[in-house]
Amino acid sequence: SVAADGQPPPPPHIVVILADDFGWHDVGYHGSEIKTPNLDRLSAGGVRLEKYYVQPICTPSRNQLMTGRYQIHTGMQHQIIWPCQPYCVPLDETLLPQLMKQAGYDTHMVGKWHLGMYKKACLPTRRGFDSFFGYLMGSEDYFSHERCFPIPIPSNQSQSRCALDLRDGEEVATGYQGRYSTELFTERVVNIISKQDPRKPAFLYVALQAVHSPLQVPERYVAPYNFIKDHNRRLYAGMVSAMDEAVGNITAALRDAGLWNNTVLVFSTDNGGQTLSGGSNWPLRGRKATLWEGGIRGVAFVASPLLPRPGTVSRALVHVSDWLPTLVGLAGGKLNGTKPLDGFNVWKSISQGIPSPRIELLHNIDPLFVDMGPCPGREEGVSSTQRWVSTNDSWSSQGFNVSVHAAIRVRQWKLLTGYPGCDRWFPRPGGPNMTLGKPVKSVMLFNVDHDPEERDELSEHFPVVVDYLLERLDHYQQGARPIVFPDADPRCDPGPSGAWGPWA
Repeated sequence: SVAADGQPPPPPHIVVILADDFGWHDVGYHGSEIKTPNLDRLSAGGVRLEKYYVQPICTPSRNQLMTGRYQIHTGMQHQIIWPCQPYCVPLDETLLPQLMKQAGYDTHMVGKWHLGMYKKACLPTRRGFDSFFGYLMGSEDYFSHERCFPIPIPSNQSQSRCALDLRDGEEVATGYQGRYSTELFTERVVNIISKQDPRKPAFLYVALQAVHSPLQVPERYVAPYNFIKDHNRRLYAGMVSAMDEAVGNITAALRDAGLWNNTVLVFSTDNGGQTLSGGSNWPLRGRKATLWEGGIRGVAFVASPLLPRPGTVSRALVHVSDWLPTLVGLAGGKLNGTKPLDGFNVWKSISQGIPSPRIELLHNIDPLFVDMGPCPGREEGVSSTQRWVSTNDSWSSQGFNVSVHAAIRVRQWKLLTGYPGCDRWFPRPGGPNMTLGKPVKSVMLFNVDHDPEERDELSEHFPVVVDYLLERLDHYQQGARPIVFPDADPRCDPGPSGAWGPWA
């Protein structure tokens, strides 16, 4: 496009807001009992992404957002980065903020990092961000900003250490005790926006703590939800309202600063809702940490005055790894220097409605998977190979090991192998009891376009499709990097008066 004076338009400001553990049924426009007027209004004037996928848990989604690459290609296909593990996103990966910086953008990050911090080279300010205000690990207290975690000690035991995890740049940020993080982080974002030179494009990554556990929120946000009987759901609803208000305050700040008319805002969750902590993905199957749709089909939208088709719903297949090439493309940047990308530039699909260039999506392959959360009717600590997953011998001799926790999607077809995680259809909040499915099989096929709730298992009806998808899984597994998941390092201990941070 060309501006009125014949000059190319200036590159847009780009704001990515990532909510944490925000479930499919937790946004107003999906019929939730939780009120999200700002998300509803912004998305109604933008493009709602209704076939959008993330990873089942925190670190992997953030990793793929920042690298544009599947987690099998960075060795991070297993779990999350725990506080004392000495690793981070590989330092030879080029991250999204580095590419935005090369395109001439100011780059700022506020909120949750969770991509590794055992040495300074892993920190956000060493990986492309001009500024950072937030926390380095996966979760903490919303008011004290402390995290308690067991430190391994030589006698095969551990002692719990509680310490601050809050940084301003690379320095420990003290003095914020008692400030609710959703409000604290929003205040910093608004401050950054107010100081932004409108002639210089900005990339702003806002990774909110909300609505991850622990369930903490000022009472004024909970008061409107007295009608919700379930205690966890009521607190969670208040946390969602605070997060919705934060998004409204950020967009208001962009308008006040005169930046909104040239801004593209992306809102996304990082994974499905955690039913153990008030979240809901109804009517989808499963929850956070599973490869069922409830764990990976995410709430997302794009809002911008620059969209040529506002007020639309997109059913193009989009994945969190697609943001890197899409946003760098919007910024007029180059992808030189990245490793081979798994993400696609989907801007024309989002903005113009053309078919998505993505027809295939690897959800994950994790041979070490263990389901850590209690699943109603299931024993705890179930791995992908345990015997109550009924085997289907017709595929057990194929190239891909079907006892391994994995899932892949091609067009309308989704194949799951091994144990995908807690397989329940959790009920609508306040609704009847959950429904239990047939025993999980080691190979399962669903047409998720027609059956997003994954109720009708079709592997026996479409064996040729199963064979093809198993071949694709085998192809990906052949190119996977070895899993990096080191033992905890006792040197992580910040001591009785220290703060969590780099130690190596």
